[in-house]
Amino acid sequence: MSRWFHETLYGHWQQGFLVSRQLFRSSGGLQDIALFETPGFGRVLTLDGVIQVTTGDEFIYHEMLAHVPIYAHGAVRSVCVVGGGDGGMLREVLKHPSVERAVLVEIDGAVVDFCRQHMPSVSDGAFDDPRTEIVIADGIRFMAETDRRFDLIVVDSTDPIGPGEVLFTESFYRDCARCLTAEGIVVNQNGVPFLQGQEVTDTYRRRKPHFADVGFYVAAVPTYVGGFMALGWAANAARPRLETAETIRTRFDAAPVRTRYYTPELHKAAFALPRFVQDLIV
Repeated sequence: MSRWFHETLYGHWQQGFLVSRQLFRSSGGLQDIALFETPGFGRVLTLDGVIQVTTGDEFIYHEMLAHVPIYAHGAVRSVCVVGGGDGGMLREVLKHPSVERAVLVEIDGAVVDFCRQHMPSVSDGAFDDPRTEIVIADGIRFMAETDRRFDLIVVDSTDPIGPGEVLFTESFYRDCARCLTAEGIVVNQNGVPFLQGQEVTDTYRRRKPHFADVGFYVAAVPTYVGGFMALGWAANAARPRLETAETIRTRFDAAPVRTRYYTPELHKAAFALPRFVQDLIV
């Protein structure tokens, strides 16, 4: 690895990170895994040359995908995280005492082992929480075959390229809907709309036939360049997304968790979409 790492997710634009030290590189598993340190973002994990997580700003992404649906639902007890082998999503959902079980479905066991060893601060002990169950399996097959039901499914995947592509298909969303409880919610990362607008449109169209409520909310994650990141929302009921700011604040005050980005006020504001994002939901 050169002194600079350049992520070339887009053919017309790239971002660069100054590399202080390369810590790991392996291409022997399902994906090419690399880990390096930077002066500004801490440790950076890449899969197939695309940034997945940095210890500097991961809290924004993980908090918004975990706490928004949990406080909106109000009674989440069972959670399934598809992907998320770094353990950050587990860490956030398990901050809630109401969560009785959290199933992590990760296609590449090497990612879990790697993050346990090299990025332990991201999971912060979540892999060893007695409520955690780790399943090394293809997420699309797991959802198609399982008879379990979940209050919340978090799809913490890569972009719809390579192994993550199947997690953006209509058949996968249909299976997720089947695996939800009556007021269950599915959330996922849905790219940066300014640069990946088609992902928002495709997700909306593929989910619409299978859920009572489909929408998006946004978060500003510095690593995922190009403006707001879209976070997909789909639920078996309309109520959770429409909860008032007062209700969300009451739930947070009754069962607070330590956060660095999420607040009840931000929770409601995140669903106020810029016009150009609204125009993608057709």
